[in-house]
Amino acid sequence: MKRIGVIGGGQLAWMMASAAQELGIKLVIQTPDATDVAVSLAEDIVFAAVDDVAATKILATKCDIITFENEFVDLAGLGKLDAVFLPPLAALAPLLDKYTQRCYLRDLGLPVPKFAVLEQPELPSGFEFPVVVKARRNGYDGQGTFMIKAKSALVDLYHRYPDTPFLIEEFVAFDRELAIIAARGASGEVVTYPILETQQEEQVCRRVFTLDDLPESLVETCGSIATKLMISLNAIGVFGIELFATCDGRVLVNEIAPRTHNSGHLTIEACATSQFSQLIRAVAGLPLGSTKLICGGAVMVNLLGYEDSQSDYLAKRQQISSIPDTYIHWYGKESRIGRKLGHVTVLVGNNPSQTSQNSRQQAEVIARQVETIWYE
Repeated sequence: MKRIGVIGGGQLAWMMASAAQELGIKLVIQTPDATDVAVSLAEDIVFAAVDDVAATKILATKCDIITFENEFVDLAGLGKLDAVFLPPLAALAPLLDKYTQRCYLRDLGLPVPKFAVLEQPELPSGFEFPVVVKARRNGYDGQGTFMIKAKSALVDLYHRYPDTPFLIEEFVAFDRELAIIAARGASGEVVTYPILETQQEEQVCRRVFTLDDLPESLVETCGSIATKLMISLNAIGVFGIELFATCDGRVLVNEIAPRTHNSGHLTIEACATSQFSQLIRAVAGLPLGSTKLICGGAVMVNLLGYEDSQSDYLAKRQQISSIPDTYIHWYGKESRIGRKLGHVTVLVGNNPSQTSQNSRQQAEVIARQVETIWYE
């Protein structure tokens, strides 16, 4: 295989392109904007919206396989094309709508929070405040997700977005939010990466940590969930699976992203094979790579926009890069409040066999150091 098409041209496609170059594979992207970060690394570009099916038909003539940077696509329209999509469209179908995703996971026997369709500005039977309300389609980076604590807020939300279908879920009093990146290759082999802890603020991921203190039973449960899901969907590619770990030892599935995921960015430096290289390997039919950590631990910090600006924040990036074992990935975007402008990965301990008991404390100190520089 020589060329892979990607629907989308943002930072995920940009990191895919770097991984593809290392494997001698070229990427052709479909993206609407010449300033999108993946344009600089793409072999060829089809300039069009990601849900433009006619443009994807052109994309299919320029590549062997088409994969996805995001899930904001016209699934029905793509199904009419004579093209090979990986993950298969059938694997995406139950996941793009958060309600049908919840139903699929429940019917598969995987543990999920209590949920229902929000059909009127009233709590469904069996729910109590606080609850979480989510737009069923096209939500990301906290957009479309609302924590609702009172009836007045629910009524206001319902009438503020009268044309938006919503899902309502019970609020889960979790101990930790976890994520596991899973890959399935053309041979059917499933591999999973080390389980990660994600820390969110206002429904946006701020930090991701490797873990060394999880009970083996929890590790096995998360791995089993990921494997069962990938096999059931007959997926080929890389999926990000977000989980809740509760104080009483349960694990619940939060959401599934049928693509490379923000929580897996630290795999670029911290693991033998990055999630982006793994995706290229999977869709190209190559053997999957090792998912093992090659360091004692790591932390990833998202650099979020805190103002509207065209600054490149070079002085701050240089200051952050002075921290030992630090890797900055700068996406080259204009700053908007809450927008992901880049991420920083810091390795904590270079030897995976010598993970110290205080590596997590070191990682948290480093995360605060990075954020103090960035948000000062």
